[in-house]
Amino acid sequence: MTKVNGVIFDMDGLIFETEMVYYEASQKIADALGMPFSLETYTQFIGISDAELEERYHQHFADFGKETIEKFIADSYSETSRLFKSGAAKLKPGVRELIDFLEENNIPRVVASSNNRPTIELLLEQVGLRDKFTAIVSAEDVTRAKPDPEIFCVACETLGTRKEETLVLEDSRYGVLAAEAAGIPVIMVPDLVPATAELNEKTVDIVDSLFDVLAYLQK
Repeated sequence: MTKVNGVIFDMDGLIFETEMVYYEASQKIADALGMPFSLETYTQFIGISDAELEERYHQHFADFGKETIEKFIADSYSETSRLFKSGAAKLKPGVRELIDFLEENNIPRVVASSNNRPTIELLLEQVGLRDKFTAIVSAEDVTRAKPDPEIFCVACETLGTRKEETLVLEDSRYGVLAAEAAGIPVIMVPDLVPATAELNEKTVDIVDSLFDVLAYLQK
């Protein structure tokens, strides 16, 4: 088995199929408001913080006016929350198998997500995985969002492991850059946005699913 003493999981797009939920919620509200929106528009902003996303939306849709943009943002969040509470966010392939392996081998794990804590808790509780993680590091626990390394540094301190013996699992470019800046090895499991040559150089590996991460740890 590859020597790993702790694992840091991103959440959106890594543990859960949430990115399409966010997109579909935003698309529904944009359509209702007559705003031009598409999956291509949405994917431009994957991985950034909520604050930066709101700023980008105000820039991108400036012609629609501040009031309309604020309604788009607020209603998109409300629709996303409704969908999450209804169980729309499904687990990604290999999540349970990987967590079972880590548990069997006494390898601690934490979630380090730019999402807010109530949403993280809700989604993990829905699928019975909350108690499988030692801790959660959320947007409320840091002052700077990815690609800043703060969230992964805090997560590693929480695990109490050495950085070189810790593994970050990420799906986004900003997440990979944050892990690299933190000095923690990272495996990328791309979700909606494919990997690039740049990211290939910054990762231990780029794989298709968490089943591949499991195979890596079993080597």
